[in-house]
Amino acid sequence: MAGWARRLWAQDALVYGVRVFIALSGAMAVCWWLDRVPLVTPIFLGIIASAIAETDDNWRGRLRALLVTLACFATAAFSVEALLPWPVWFVAGMAVSTFGFTMLGAVGERYRAIALATVILALYTAISVAPGAHPGAHQGVPRGEGLAWSVPTWLLAGATWYGLLSLLWCALFPHQPVRQNLAKLYGVLGAYLRLKASLFEPVRGVDVERRRLALAQTNGRVVAALNTTKESIFSRLGARRDAPPPTGRLLRHLNLYFIAQDIHERASSSHHHYNDWADVLFHSDVLYRCQRVLQLQGVDCTRLAEALQTHEPFVRDPAGERAMADLHDSIAHLENQRQSAWQRPLRSLRALARNLATLSGQLDAATHPDGGERLGDSSLLDRSPRSLADAWGRVRAQLHPGTPLFRHATRLSLALAAGYVAMQLIDPVHGYWIPLATLFVCQPTYGATVTRVSQRIAGTAVGLVVGWALLKLFPSLPLQALIAVAAGVLFFVTRTTRYLTATAAITLLVLMCFNQATGEAYALILPRLFDTLIGSAIATVAMMVVLPDWQGRRLAAVAAQALQANGQYLREIMSQYATGKEDDLDYRLARRTAHNADAAFSTALSHMLREPRHVRSHSQAGMRMLVLSHTLLNYLSALGAHRGQLAEGVDDPLVQEGARYAVERLEAVARTLRTREALEGDAAHGETLATALEQAADAAPDTLRLVQTQLALVCRQLALLQALAAQLAARGAGPQA
Repeated sequence: MAGWARRLWAQDALVYGVRVFIALSGAMAVCWWLDRVPLVTPIFLGIIASAIAETDDNWRGRLRALLVTLACFATAAFSVEALLPWPVWFVAGMAVSTFGFTMLGAVGERYRAIALATVILALYTAISVAPGAHPGAHQGVPRGEGLAWSVPTWLLAGATWYGLLSLLWCALFPHQPVRQNLAKLYGVLGAYLRLKASLFEPVRGVDVERRRLALAQTNGRVVAALNTTKESIFSRLGARRDAPPPTGRLLRHLNLYFIAQDIHERASSSHHHYNDWADVLFHSDVLYRCQRVLQLQGVDCTRLAEALQTHEPFVRDPAGERAMADLHDSIAHLENQRQSAWQRPLRSLRALARNLATLSGQLDAATHPDGGERLGDSSLLDRSPRSLADAWGRVRAQLHPGTPLFRHATRLSLALAAGYVAMQLIDPVHGYWIPLATLFVCQPTYGATVTRVSQRIAGTAVGLVVGWALLKLFPSLPLQALIAVAAGVLFFVTRTTRYLTATAAITLLVLMCFNQATGEAYALILPRLFDTLIGSAIATVAMMVVLPDWQGRRLAAVAAQALQANGQYLREIMSQYATGKEDDLDYRLARRTAHNADAAFSTALSHMLREPRHVRSHSQAGMRMLVLSHTLLNYLSALGAHRGQLAEGVDDPLVQEGARYAVERLEAVARTLRTREALEGDAAHGETLATALEQAADAAPDTLRLVQTQLALVCRQLALLQALAAQLAARGAGPQA
């Protein structure tokens, strides 16, 4: 029973649902006990808005965020109450405030969530206080108790109730979100390792490019999980320089995070063109041995994720050590054959085996992550604003039409204004679901908006049909109250993963709450569906005509950012080869920036593939560029994984020239993608350098040999990147006006 309970408690969606259930059921119980059932609607809406504004933090950070949230909510709610009788002023205020709150998202994720929730609460206020919108909505409020301002007050009461519950939860279970984020991180790392293992399959005719593209897209999910986990840990470490070093559970979590970082760097490393190995070593089982080791290490990562979720100790499968021993034996057997054609692949195989052995050692360390404080620099970069001036600087940097955030803020504010105008023309009393639907489906990208539109319409239809059936089957108000609570829990459990289900759930909640307050829920069914269709249509049109942020036209700029970050990463790696390996903040920041840029490139390409055909004519070139850029990052990761101080050869002219040429060419190609200017310089020089480095590696000592081999791979990649960059720039895939 204890194990079953631990598994349930390990599900973050379930834990989130428990918190929401307590909030909704508590509010429902109090309203029934006080015989003020009509107050359920504004209190529930306040709870929903407050929960949407919630972000992961420690209790102090959550308290600060709650105070900011309630201040924004109060300003929005009472402003709506005051401006609602004057439609022109109301629509102007709504448009300006929506733009301002959306731009506030430039400050950080916490403020982005608060801004969205504030706009939602403003519309919830308009829905609740509109004249005749909810007949009898104030029946539970005796006269003389400030009826004119009662709806904002009860909305804020619901928001405060959930905020205090969330604050208490943060204080009681401070490390639970960190553990859940670590579990997700190791889960996606396991998937990445298993996918990487597929590249070692020694089968001729395999579509390696497709597998590398899938690997680049999975890498984006790993990077996102790393970033989420890092922010979760940092919020509990404290931003002060004089903060005490982490101990106990927090130290274990920090060590597990750094282990995951190292595993990611080693897992993303490439030491050779794996498809070439399939031809040269076709009659050997060595590539199957590599594949098996990686697969088992991926399984270990998945098992570690499960252990983190269930609070159980992580024990490695001994099959991994046996597979590693078999790999070493297979390599030794090939070396004993002394085939000259195998010498270069064997060098890369030995480097790969060392890398896999170190990765295995990191998994061993994960079995006892509290075995002492991590050596070296364990600081994390604080990305939160340090002052009001810093926060304003971030917003000001986004205040021009070239930024995606400015475009989205402009588009959303105009779409909401158009939705309000449509509401006034169609149904001034009940039509607030039009701008509300517009708000929820209008996303920063075209593909996301179209997906949300279809899910919103389908979810609304499903929710209305289910709601109509439940109203017929269960006319009892107490039963409908329970259904409303269950629907609210379902909404929050699914709102980030299954939006269609979440939309159906929130529609059902609205029907049940409306019936609790007025007893006239049937009158809401058709208007709600009709308003959703209109609001979704307005959002789609706005996405097409108001500063459309076509990812296809931004692809070259995003690719340039990835190549620029790779160049900085290479520069930082080579400096460590000169001074000695150290996982300091500068190195980890350069590595993380390179992977973030690679993930941003993958995300932009995914969004572009869902856009209209006329703006993605260069999709094939974009996919090839992503594969080349990610493969380059793999070569750099191998350099980073094996970095260390060179006993000799650190000043080798060929190594210095190769590294300098690679950094300069990466920066030049990035500049070409940004400006569409012709790339100067001899592209053939990279091939010449690569050949010279490979020949020098034949007689070099092991450590220098690896650097020369990896730099040769990098230099050969540059010519391909340069040709494809010129193609992208010529097709007009540059920054949009």
